[in-house]
Amino acid sequence: MSTRGSRAGRRIGIYGGTFNPIHLGHLRAAEEVAERLALERVLFVPSAVPPHKPDAAGPLAPAESRLAWVRAAIADNPRFEVDELELTRAGASYTLDTLAEIARQTAPELPTFVIGQDAFAELGSWKEPRRLLELAHFAVMSRPPAVAGSLEDWLPALLREDVELLPGGQRGRHRKAGTELRLVEIAALDISASEIRSRLREGRSVRYLLPEAVRESVERSGIYA
Repeated sequence: MSTRGSRAGRRIGIYGGTFNPIHLGHLRAAEEVAERLALERVLFVPSAVPPHKPDAAGPLAPAESRLAWVRAAIADNPRFEVDELELTRAGASYTLDTLAEIARQTAPELPTFVIGQDAFAELGSWKEPRRLLELAHFAVMSRPPAVAGSLEDWLPALLREDVELLPGGQRGRHRKAGTELRLVEIAALDISASEIRSRLREGRSVRYLLPEAVRESVERSGIYA
């Protein structure tokens, strides 16, 4: 994990999630956002106890396994790194706490939070959503098979008064904090972790859906089978 000094003033993206397991869709999405926004680093932040993932979503692999898979998946990309702060922090993995901590490390530059448009649309139900938009810039990914749209289509009603949307609906600015929201349309791979878990449970192939080193480790673990 990088030190605070090495992050100060740098353009850093935060890509959080359970990564249960991490797959090629995650990696391609992060690569495209980093390229589009000229990010120096993308931090993959595996969550320990995700407050928005119901038990019905399927088994959650142990944190140490998911962390190891993320490390293996990003090992050959110098722009990617992993941050363990949500795994070492007690309690639920609230994005609010993560953004506040990383914003302190990157000051005076604010980090960019990378989020899918489906999760962005549910932001109003997260912990202190109005504060979230003050702590970081937001890169909202539209992923296949999402229908084309604009930030206005997905911005929760609770947050509409806080954000000034620019003409075209692709960008916005927080009226108080000056943080930016940007819609990033990506041609990422249409792969889901739930589909991978389903395939493993049914004994079907997941080759070419996961990085090869991750696939071998996931299959050996037997966690999803």
